[in-house]
Amino acid sequence: MDNAYRKRTVEFQKRLGEAGVDIAIIQDPDSVFYLSAFWGYLGMQFGRPTVLAVPDAGNCTIVTPSLEAEMAEKMSWIDTICQWSDGIDGEWRKCLQEITGVKKVKTIGIEANKTHPTVASYLRDHSHDADIVDISDILADMRMVKTADEIAVMRQAGEISVAMCQGAKEVIAEGVPEYEVALAVIAAGTRKAAEFLTDKGPERLFSPMIHNLQVLQSGGPDLSMVHRRPTTRRVKQGESVYMCFCEMNDFKGVKLGFDRQYWVGDVSDEEARLYEIAIKAQAAALNTIRPGVVAQDVHFAAEKVYREEGFGLCYRTGRAVGFSLIEKPELKKDDRTILQAGMTFAVDGAVSVPEKGAARVGDSIVVTDSGFDYLTPFAKDLQVL
Repeated sequence: MDNAYRKRTVEFQKRLGEAGVDIAIIQDPDSVFYLSAFWGYLGMQFGRPTVLAVPDAGNCTIVTPSLEAEMAEKMSWIDTICQWSDGIDGEWRKCLQEITGVKKVKTIGIEANKTHPTVASYLRDHSHDADIVDISDILADMRMVKTADEIAVMRQAGEISVAMCQGAKEVIAEGVPEYEVALAVIAAGTRKAAEFLTDKGPERLFSPMIHNLQVLQSGGPDLSMVHRRPTTRRVKQGESVYMCFCEMNDFKGVKLGFDRQYWVGDVSDEEARLYEIAIKAQAAALNTIRPGVVAQDVHFAAEKVYREEGFGLCYRTGRAVGFSLIEKPELKKDDRTILQAGMTFAVDGAVSVPEKGAARVGDSIVVTDSGFDYLTPFAKDLQVL
């Protein structure tokens, strides 16, 4: 496992050198993990940043609270760890000052939109005459095309997503509270994730626990609220249950998108029509995906279906997924990135009619040499439970 993270870091250092950046100060947890294999559980929400310092050549340094230092040592291939404690010697600031002061640093790179203002402002105020530049695109471009090993982990994450959905289907019924469906999702996903983990080496520190709040809503006027969370509302006969698993499945650092919707007891003709449109739009987008296609053209394929059916458009058709919930590129207007084999996306189909109803479907896929392959292979025909 360490070898993959080392290779990424070496490539990142090479690109930093080519860009004339002396050192990168990385604070986004996803990026820290992508390079170092370390995932901490304390962050700026507690006033305790973890930072990864990556010079254009030589040894990297993890800056982390002393509470997390032992875990960093066990998880990461990086040997140099600068640990700090609350209220002592300037905390993390002293570490950064020592790191950037080792040599005459002229250019410091940060991910401008992912670095907390507290860290970014400190660097600007205490880096002497060094220029602060945005190196977001360097990492984003590295992460666009996944390796075979990365795709293998994403396939495992896909199996976990499918297990979560299967767990929900087993309990969805008239009279069941929404939160009970969500609990079934968490239990099924956690058990599946545990099958892929061992209790040896750094992997033993990965948690199989499915967490975060799921998007889950049963029928009625709230169904058009795209991201409502599960409540105490009970499922009723003739209603649908919509579930989005996007923020719940974080397995070995990778994230996927996955959405399914089911009806209980019966489905109206109008709801069936809306679902058919959502499926049709997603299929149009998926059938457009292949190497050489422009990202926005995938979006336009779905948009054409919506407009032909008399609907407008309110959001993108998809986004790249991987080590973050959203990566580059996006399947939306004005994204002219050329698709390549190995890119991974969440691709959606959706129709919402405010206060009346909605239909949605979503899958994660990997671009192949001839088209695409599902990372979340699971039936999506209209199903009445």
